[in-house]
Amino acid sequence: MASAASESPEVEALDAPRVEDERDDLEGPEFEVEPLPPGAEGGVCLGSRTGAGPEAAAGERRSVAVRAQMWQLRGDLSHRDQQHREKDLLLQRTRGELHATRLRIDHLTGQQTEKPRAAAEREASHASALSHPSLLEGPAEDLQPVREELEAVRRSLLVQAAQQLSKEKEAWGKSERNRLLRVRRSTHLQKEHGLRHQKLVEDARKNHRVAVMFLKASLGRVQEQERQRERAAMEHVQRRMDAVLTLKHSITASRETLRKFQAWGQAKARQAAQRAQAEKQVIQARGGDAFKQLYHHRRRQELEAQKRAFEEEQTLRKHEIVSRLLKEEAEESRRRRPPSPPAEAPALPSLRAKTWEYLADLSEGRTPQAEEDDSSPLEHTRLIKSTSSESMQGDARTLRSPSWDHQTLAEPEIAGLWNTGYESQQGPKEDVDWKPVRGTKMEKDILARTMEQLRGGIIHKQVVSGREFKGCPFNSKPKLIHFKDFDIGKVYKKKMTLINATYTINYCKLEGVDEHLRDFVSILFDPPGPMSAGMSCEVLVTFKPMVEKDLEGHIWFLAQTGRFSVPLKCSIKKCSLSLDKELINFGSYVVGETASRVITLSNVGALGTGFRVQLASEPCELEMRPSVMQVSSVFTYDERSMWEKVLPADSEQRVGGPEPHLMERGGGPEPHLMEQDQTRSPESEDVVTILHMFSNEDQMEITLGEVTEGYIGPFSSIKVPVVFSPVTPGTVQSRFQVTFQNQQCPTLYFHVTGVAVDVPVWVPESIVDLKICMFDRLYQDTIQVHTRSKAALRLKFEVCKELRGHMELLPETGYIQALSSYSVQLKFLPRHSLPEDAGKYFDRESRILEAPLTIRVADQVKPVEFTVHATVTTSDLELCPLEVDFGYCTIYEAIRSQISICNLSLLPQEFGFVGVPKFMDIQPNDGFGTILPLETMDLDLIFQPTKAKQYNFELVCKSEINRCFKMTCRAVAVHPPLQLSHYQVKFAATALYDMSVASLYVINSHLSMNSLTHSVPRIGSEDTCPVGPTSFQFLLPPDSPITISPSVGTVLPGKRCLVQVAFRPVLSTEVIRQQAFQAQSKDRDVKAGRGHPESHRETANPRRDRRRLSMSLLHMHSREHLSPEHPAQDSAHPPKQQELKFSPEEYQAARATLARTFRGRFDRIVVPCVVASGDIQDQKGTEPLSFSPHNTLFLELWCPAVAPSIIVASDKGNTISNFGDVAVGHRVSKKVSIQNISSEDMSLDFSVLNPNGPFHLLNPMDMLPAGETQDLVLSFAPLESTLAQETLDIITKRGTLTLTLVGTGVASMITCSIAGDVLNMGYVIARESVSSTFKLQNNSSLPIQFSVRLASLSSSRQEELQRLPRFLTSRVHRTQIVGTQNHNGQSVFSVVPVAGILDPGATQDFTVTFSPDHESLYFSDRLQVLLFDKKVSQDMLLRGAAREHMMFVEGGDPLDVPVESLTTIPSSSLERREEPEELKPILVTLDYLQLDTDTPPPPATRELQVGCIRTTQLSAKKTVEFSLDSLAALQHKGFTIEPSKGSVERGQTRTLNISWVPPADFDPDHPLMTSALLQLRGDVKETYKVFFLAQVLAGP
Repeated sequence: MASAASESPEVEALDAPRVEDERDDLEGPEFEVEPLPPGAEGGVCLGSRTGAGPEAAAGERRSVAVRAQMWQLRGDLSHRDQQHREKDLLLQRTRGELHATRLRIDHLTGQQTEKPRAAAEREASHASALSHPSLLEGPAEDLQPVREELEAVRRSLLVQAAQQLSKEKEAWGKSERNRLLRVRRSTHLQKEHGLRHQKLVEDARKNHRVAVMFLKASLGRVQEQERQRERAAMEHVQRRMDAVLTLKHSITASRETLRKFQAWGQAKARQAAQRAQAEKQVIQARGGDAFKQLYHHRRRQELEAQKRAFEEEQTLRKHEIVSRLLKEEAEESRRRRPPSPPAEAPALPSLRAKTWEYLADLSEGRTPQAEEDDSSPLEHTRLIKSTSSESMQGDARTLRSPSWDHQTLAEPEIAGLWNTGYESQQGPKEDVDWKPVRGTKMEKDILARTMEQLRGGIIHKQVVSGREFKGCPFNSKPKLIHFKDFDIGKVYKKKMTLINATYTINYCKLEGVDEHLRDFVSILFDPPGPMSAGMSCEVLVTFKPMVEKDLEGHIWFLAQTGRFSVPLKCSIKKCSLSLDKELINFGSYVVGETASRVITLSNVGALGTGFRVQLASEPCELEMRPSVMQVSSVFTYDERSMWEKVLPADSEQRVGGPEPHLMERGGGPEPHLMEQDQTRSPESEDVVTILHMFSNEDQMEITLGEVTEGYIGPFSSIKVPVVFSPVTPGTVQSRFQVTFQNQQCPTLYFHVTGVAVDVPVWVPESIVDLKICMFDRLYQDTIQVHTRSKAALRLKFEVCKELRGHMELLPETGYIQALSSYSVQLKFLPRHSLPEDAGKYFDRESRILEAPLTIRVADQVKPVEFTVHATVTTSDLELCPLEVDFGYCTIYEAIRSQISICNLSLLPQEFGFVGVPKFMDIQPNDGFGTILPLETMDLDLIFQPTKAKQYNFELVCKSEINRCFKMTCRAVAVHPPLQLSHYQVKFAATALYDMSVASLYVINSHLSMNSLTHSVPRIGSEDTCPVGPTSFQFLLPPDSPITISPSVGTVLPGKRCLVQVAFRPVLSTEVIRQQAFQAQSKDRDVKAGRGHPESHRETANPRRDRRRLSMSLLHMHSREHLSPEHPAQDSAHPPKQQELKFSPEEYQAARATLARTFRGRFDRIVVPCVVASGDIQDQKGTEPLSFSPHNTLFLELWCPAVAPSIIVASDKGNTISNFGDVAVGHRVSKKVSIQNISSEDMSLDFSVLNPNGPFHLLNPMDMLPAGETQDLVLSFAPLESTLAQETLDIITKRGTLTLTLVGTGVASMITCSIAGDVLNMGYVIARESVSSTFKLQNNSSLPIQFSVRLASLSSSRQEELQRLPRFLTSRVHRTQIVGTQNHNGQSVFSVVPVAGILDPGATQDFTVTFSPDHESLYFSDRLQVLLFDKKVSQDMLLRGAAREHMMFVEGGDPLDVPVESLTTIPSSSLERREEPEELKPILVTLDYLQLDTDTPPPPATRELQVGCIRTTQLSAKKTVEFSLDSLAALQHKGFTIEPSKGSVERGQTRTLNISWVPPADFDPDHPLMTSALLQLRGDVKETYKVFFLAQVLAGP
């Protein structure tokens, strides 16, 4: 197309019309232009620009289908190119024809110019001819036709020439137009294709950018979500860890407290026991009853304690009554108009009258009224309402007495309804059982169905005035029969009234109660008969409880309109507890006063319970064991109060934070604590229980009175006093709980609050904190003193005498005005003698001063005290070391020495080094900064000399308070004879196992020893180095990734030497071994964990330690190449790790794992270069040069190592692809996944594998996008039995990844147990089967896949059946490979197994089964054993014969063809037995070989086999008998047969040997033929006619 577009200038100069106008002018099919298909366009794009495809589809993976389409498009492109070349050839041929046409036109034009000349010549010749005497002699009429003929010829020639010229011109014009049209068409199509391709590329790039943008956004969101989840998980784990630690500390503290209490309790118990024992011994010594006296003594103690408690309670009640009276009087005085009492209200005694009456009773010694009398009328009303007015309680005898019937007031609504003559129908009683006696389940079902049918017949709809009644037909009064607060053993009765609620007359019949209530409830009901609307009847319900639980159910009745029920409920006695208030507000009280309030606990239920009032934070312990009460009774009231004083810590701990994990709700420790404390004695447990019951009342401002626990009876109330005793000013709040012994009663809570007011004069801040102070520095503060007093007060300020030399208050005396404040100036100047002067007020370890100060107020006994806190510290800065020796330093380098500055003060201080010389530098921040308290800061002193000499100088550090600290420095500067062009080399980021190279020069600039003109090489102030060749040597550290070439050399004066430095980062062998050891340890732990979970748990911590060790090894490995100032330290491995051996696969897997997880590494390596005078080549042997250690140059190398851009993602990152053992001739493919772990797309190049080798790369790729993983398909096809190995390099711009390909070719070898290639199954009875086995053994070293095929089941069987039989085409091979087959369509031969895999060295048994379904002698098939479905390993012929009967004869010459006719119809055995006996022919040919020697020839011999087939059929005869007749005639003719008769057992054969010697009268020219009958007798009788054909043959 391009060649067609670039034509000659003639074509371009033509002004031809447009293509569309000339399309109709084209002639011939060869000039038609066909458009390219869409696939061809893509193919053109792919072929013209190979790299555009991956760039346009950067985010897509090339599948096999895409590559197949690409190859197809490339084929289409090649086809189009071929068409284009053919079109070019056609165009060239047309151009040649056009050129020839032009030449012909020119020729014709020339001929046209020559024609007039020729005509003139002809005319002249004609004229001359006419003028010839001979011609002119003729008549004129003879010349006229000649002239006319000549004129006609001339005209015809001119016409033909004109026509030919016009045709040539027309053809030339058409060819030119067609050519121009083709040129324009091709140009137009090319432009369209280019524009389309450009548009596709732009769209692809645009889509790629959009996809990348969305992908980045999605990845960002996913990463952010992952980070959030990780943070949440870490926070959750941290919270759980904190909670566990807190719980652990709490448990530890609680255990310590419990141990203390136990020890104290045990000590007290021992003391009490000793005291009791002593008293007992004393009493026994006196001769008294020790037990009785001790018992009386304890009883007296308990009575005294109860008496004291009663007296305190009486006193508390008196105080409460007085406070109430005072409060009532105050309220009455504030009232202006007292409210008038209600007119009809009953006259109740007022609270004042009741109080005075109570006091009068106490004063007279009378017993006051019960607590029920003190309760309010509202409580009495509640109690009265709670009692059922309809309940009737009493014993069974009272209820059943006849007096009950006389006392009832019920009357019938209809007279005569309740007459005695009426036969009553009563409901079921207690002794009546409605259950069927000895009834079966069927009888019960029949009874239920019968009752349903009866009810269905009884129930009718009630319709009155067109309205149908719906709802309950009878209303009960009451609606619910409720037996409340019942006792077991008593009988309760209640009456209820049933009222007819229907529209007209209705009936009511009792059905009974629910099944679960029949044992407890009985109903007494007399049916009233028909009841009008609104009429009622009564029902008596009797309840006799026998179990203590709530019961609910229904009483069922049957009315004319349907069934209805009345609910029944029985409730046991319960507690109903409440408090009269939930908040007690004491108001404001001055510190030191005491106030009391009372809260009432009421029980409106019928069941009493024990209660206890305590703080809400204290544990509940109500159920006291007898041992607890016995131990508590031993202690007196004074001892219990002492206990309360001894246990403040426990009470505070319980108030501050409850520990419900220590005690259960009902009391007692939890099970796990009980298990831990099983060794406790019972006495210690009792003491712990007592300790929980006591409260620390001395340390609490809001406490309870004496009534904190007890028993509250049914329908009663108890008052609990609460006491407020403020100790410190402020608001005090407490929360109390009331717990009950009955677990069903909920815990009640109430709050108590109060405000405490302080003394008149106070200091707002009781502690004045001066923070941290330095020695010999003045600190001042102002102290404010406030007063509430309404008068001026005189104040005196005092400082303890120990601190008067360091602290003072100014002024010492002053007056504070009423309701105002006063300021005092505090001055504190600590001296260095403060620790000795302060004494107990100063703590030397923490340096904290606590100075007590006192403000004494006139006329006030209690002074105001406050404390001054200060932490006194020093201002020293410590420099370490004080002397720094930099040693020898060249002028081309700088030496860094590290010093530390320590702040011994508790305050931060600013510091700075001043007067630093120019050749010194202090970093960071040029030696200025701020150091925190007790911090040690490291500073770097950098010494860089400018000339060779000795240096001695001082550095001065000043603090912010102008204190100076000095240090001394010294050094020796060296000017070496050689220098480096670069003292620092920074390598680019290099991937693992890649290489970076840098170049530098070693320069010898020492040309003169004149020190006056320039600086000369020397060490300090020593002599100058000589001028001459100077040698150098780079000393690399061991196991360094650096290579320097040359590392040793000599530089002449004024010359330089090029040195190349190579950096190749690798992973350390120790690190790889450590990773392999971790992998092995992990595998062992996993295996051990599956079998022994306990051992797995035990080894969890060692594995964590090994992981930490591994991380430390990696960290140390990343820093193993350091400068001489920071030498690398080899990590110490345990001996067991060093002695372990790893396989190459494990080593390679560990290396790949580390390479994949490699996060980068930066090493700073300093390589020393020693310098010596002289030439290295002049040294003899191995004698080294005298290198001076002071003239050493140092080359600093920055070596950043990064992770490789491409790694192997499959097979655990192993770069060795082992194909294993592969059979020769077979191909095995393996996928190797490579992943681009860099952030940019990588172009890939592959090294060339051996074209004739066994390894092949099937899918080379040219681009690997960032973050994606693609598979390389590698194949291994061994051609010989040998080990093969090759390497495949994947080359990128960032490095090279090397894959090692390894494989072994193995030849497959299999041996068969059958010798030969024929397996003869023998004779079988038709429709029976026989089996035979053979073995195949795999002698190769790899598993072999085998399959067995039969020729009769092959797909080419139908084609073979269409050919002629072999007995027609070949005389040698008469039989077919696949012979006779079964008529039923099944294969006559079968093999098991048909496929499988043979392991190396294994043996496989094959079973061949022969199952004929009819009689034939030509059953055959071919069995082939294929390896890997390709190679035929064994090929054997299967043969067999079948007979209908158990005998057979084998041998002789064939008389029939080995192919059965398709027209043969097999007959059954019965039909064959009915047919007459047939003689079966057998031909035996004997050839007697006549030799020409004197030795007589051997006789001609043949054999016949008579056999008996082994069968499973039942037969009368077990053997086959045979006999041969005409034996004498045969012998007369020279035949000898042995044996002539006999028998054959089943499964056996007998051989008939036939021999023949020609008789004397035998004629050799005429063969001898005779016959004999052979009879076989078995299950049937068979007769064979044996034909003997004998002849004499001449020998060679």
